[in-house]
Amino acid sequence: MSEVLSGELKKGELLYEGKAKRAYLIVDHPDWLWLEYKDSLTAFNAQKKGEFAGKGAINKQVSSLVFRYLEKHRVSTHWVQDIDEGNLICQRLEMIPLEVVVRNRLAGSTAKKFNRPEGEALERPLVEFYYKDDALQDPFISDEQALMLGTVNKQGQLNRIKLEALKINECLIKFFSESQIELIDFKLEFGWNMGAAAKGMAEDSEALAPLVLGDEISPDSCRLWDQQTGERMDKDRFRRDLGAVEENYREVLKRVQERWEKEL
Repeated sequence: MSEVLSGELKKGELLYEGKAKRAYLIVDHPDWLWLEYKDSLTAFNAQKKGEFAGKGAINKQVSSLVFRYLEKHRVSTHWVQDIDEGNLICQRLEMIPLEVVVRNRLAGSTAKKFNRPEGEALERPLVEFYYKDDALQDPFISDEQALMLGTVNKQGQLNRIKLEALKINECLIKFFSESQIELIDFKLEFGWNMGAAAKGMAEDSEALAPLVLGDEISPDSCRLWDQQTGERMDKDRFRRDLGAVEENYREVLKRVQERWEKEL
């Protein structure tokens, strides 16, 4: 995290719009973005759509608490400062076109693929790469395929991403556990600091590349189960038509705020 911006910030032109967020440039601050969290809900690569009022604000507030917690545990994130309940300022990154999934228990498509019971504990966390391309439905890829596609330049960079993902997993297990929530699995996205991206991606500068956690950490991007009941508290409630989507998102926010807001 870099220094907090001071003075009045002016939102500039829309840079891009994704399924869950809009990113705007900031006038006179080219290295930062203004992120606006949307109320939309999507699943299955946006084939299923929905929304509820305040959903964006919930995800933003959960993400902000997570990023601030990770920063205190020496994980570099793109978070810079909060604007209000639904908006924050973040670093502008050169995003790596990989979705990095960390699994502590088998669930969802992975449990189905291997015909294993959902919720089965893993002996050690599983780290997987998916190629970030909606047209291809974000396919699972091997390290060799990630290198072939040019997502990074060297195997060492993939290794660094895996190690950082495992470190984040350790932090998040504690973060959610202290709110009586079990972290089943989650998705991460990383990028290179824009100011050093060219140098960091250069063939002989791998060690200098500043790897930074981007995107969001929220009930949209994590599987979160109540520790006592096993009740799902995440986007699976929307994916599987389980109902009470809004109530469970709000319960996640309530619990993490009660545990962490004063401390962070």
